[in-house]
Amino acid sequence: MKILLFCENKYAVDILSPLQVEANRQGGHEVLWYVHKRKIPQFPLKDEVRYTFSMQEAYDFHPDAVYAPGNIVPYYLSGVKCSIFHGYAAEKRDQFRIRNYFDIYMTQGPYFTQEFEKLQRQHGDFEVLETGWTRQDWIAEHRHDFDNERERLLREHGCESIVLYAPTFSPRLTSLPTIKSSLIELVERRNVLLLIKLHPLTSHEWVEEYKQLAMSHKNILFEDDFAVTKYMLMANTMISDTSSTIYEMLLLDKPVITLNTVSDSPYWKDIKNASELCEAYDESQNSSMWAERRRWIIEHYDPYTDGKVAYRMLEGVQSYINRHGVPEKRKLNLWRKYVSIKTFGCIKTLHS
Repeated sequence: MKILLFCENKYAVDILSPLQVEANRQGGHEVLWYVHKRKIPQFPLKDEVRYTFSMQEAYDFHPDAVYAPGNIVPYYLSGVKCSIFHGYAAEKRDQFRIRNYFDIYMTQGPYFTQEFEKLQRQHGDFEVLETGWTRQDWIAEHRHDFDNERERLLREHGCESIVLYAPTFSPRLTSLPTIKSSLIELVERRNVLLLIKLHPLTSHEWVEEYKQLAMSHKNILFEDDFAVTKYMLMANTMISDTSSTIYEMLLLDKPVITLNTVSDSPYWKDIKNASELCEAYDESQNSSMWAERRRWIIEHYDPYTDGKVAYRMLEGVQSYINRHGVPEKRKLNLWRKYVSIKTFGCIKTLHS
């Protein structure tokens, strides 16, 4: 099978990587990454995988399957177009918006499946397959890889636990402008080591401000690479606001605290004033109520921790092809075609 991994944003790299690993494991597949050069000028896997910055080359590759964690895939690409999502943020209803670019929605767990099955009955031009989310494959393989690094950091800094601060980048939703002094207070009063991991799309001014914060406090570290999962595995607790990483942390059965989340009924401790952070931290460590709610999230959002998510995704496409063949392109209205071309550009088709 010819597989195109559609990597539009930095966060997509470690979402798509398990599909490359599974394709290699199975053998017999040809894999090409399309990488959006403007957003990812330095592709971190450039020496490990076959990739292109050229949409024309992606088109000429003539894939059988296209896997995308984003919202758009160019309609003119061949192949079964699969939405594999970029997270679990169910309160962002935007992820349930059907834009007509995909043949299959590969859902993370029962909660998402039932929502997309309702939409499938309404639209009738795509399928829904519950597979789990690919990053869980990486976690299954690497869950304890960073235990020694974690213990070393705690020992070097003389701290009892690690707290990860991973806010969203959205100016409307981010806690970055209001939480800084409370993070300092938490570090000084609760003997924790704070790891700051900002979203790749965070504005430069906030990146620089929080880098300076880390440089001025010995128990605050600023992590500058693109992958957050490593730090979730190392941390005991997460602090955020409205980010899909919240659910990833809950799926690890670890406490989460947010500041002014947009979720109407959060399954974690939310505070409305940053000054409440220390008390919220204490409550989150020992609350049976929040532990029960984490278990609900694990069961309904993504119970697939078996390391076989990518396997199910590849098998799902093969089943689709066996039943329907390989689509030459996706039928769209003129507006969707325009958005697709405006976002990714034109190509010279085989019939041009």
